[in-house]
Amino acid sequence: MALPRFRRDRRHKMIAGVCAGLGRHTDLDPVIFRITLAVLAATGGLGLLFYGFAWLFVPYEDDEENEVRKLLTGRVDGQALAAVLFALVGCGVLLTMIRNGGVLAFAVVLSVLLAGAGYWSRRRGAPDPDPLAAQTVADAPPEAQAPPISVTYPSWWRDPIVKDGTHVGGTGYLWGPAEARGRTVPGPDFRLSTPWVHGQDTSARRSTPPRPRGPRWIGGWIFLFALLAGGLGTGLTWDAHPLGASLQTGLACALIVFGLGTAVSSFLGRTGAGSLFLALVTAGLLAASTALPSDISTHWTRQSWTPATAAQVGPAYDLGTGVATLDLGHIRIAEGQRVSTAAEVGAGRLRIVVPADVTVRMSIDVGVGDIQLPGDDEKDVDVAPGKHKNVTLRPTAGAKNTGTLDLDLQVGAGQVEVSRAAA
Repeated sequence: MALPRFRRDRRHKMIAGVCAGLGRHTDLDPVIFRITLAVLAATGGLGLLFYGFAWLFVPYEDDEENEVRKLLTGRVDGQALAAVLFALVGCGVLLTMIRNGGVLAFAVVLSVLLAGAGYWSRRRGAPDPDPLAAQTVADAPPEAQAPPISVTYPSWWRDPIVKDGTHVGGTGYLWGPAEARGRTVPGPDFRLSTPWVHGQDTSARRSTPPRPRGPRWIGGWIFLFALLAGGLGTGLTWDAHPLGASLQTGLACALIVFGLGTAVSSFLGRTGAGSLFLALVTAGLLAASTALPSDISTHWTRQSWTPATAAQVGPAYDLGTGVATLDLGHIRIAEGQRVSTAAEVGAGRLRIVVPADVTVRMSIDVGVGDIQLPGDDEKDVDVAPGKHKNVTLRPTAGAKNTGTLDLDLQVGAGQVEVSRAAA
């Protein structure tokens, strides 16, 4: 038997009917495909890329013409332009994540799992045909059926008649049910039923069919297990890994629980909109956590470096998260001498104290935050993303001009504060 081809579903679509068509094609809940493609769109662009191309090349079930053919024939509409936009944005996101091997590996594994689940669900209810049984059924004569009876009534007979003409347990003449009196019975009723008692209401004897069991809502359990998995994944990696890696581990564990819970709920009942929303939020947080600098630690610390001479100045100083102070106010740089160093803080505050009698050349980069230089008002805090300044500070008035100090200062998120030491 030929399996139906994959087509988009027009009746149950949310955007273009791709996920609804996949759900009907694989006999799975379309919510599984919606959540998974949303996660793949946020963690590598594969979801947008697949959705865009499926939108372009797969027609609706009641249409034989896809969007690509409409574009080639000059019939450009909003559907075709939106599909192209999805594909282009997916390609752009994929190119930006091409160097992030962890995110791409997660996206590929999730795509393989989704494809495997769809293939298994489609094949699970299709047993291999038996050619001998099929031939036997084809050669068999049609099954005999009883003549149709348009109207049936409850049995008129109350008690069985014995051989001597008497009636067991009642009087001789038998009456029909009250609801059937005065009606013409089109034919004998040979159904076996319980005895009818005079005056009994037959409507009371009709058994009420059992109500179908409603869907099982397991959204609360999914959220609880996802919260526990996220907390456990983050807690186990909190001390040994940077903040970004720890958050990615916890959010990935929570996202896996949401995916498994959605797959289970598709077999037990419906998937709530709350679980879908939380899964999308978790995927967005996971994508945002990949952008955190790798040097941001999970502990807020205070670190101070105070070299006494120019020879003790190290090539670089760095701190993950916290407040770092590099005090260079006590060093003496000879005339014509150049000293270079760098300082970096992942998230927090970087304080630099420079000597009063040297020329300071600084290159300052702040991902998100503020830069405070000598002479700036401390209350004037201007937080902005992507700040960069190249600054040259001349020796203070009355100080002898000696050597030059080159500083490369970087802060991922926070503040850089530069101050002069007392002359």
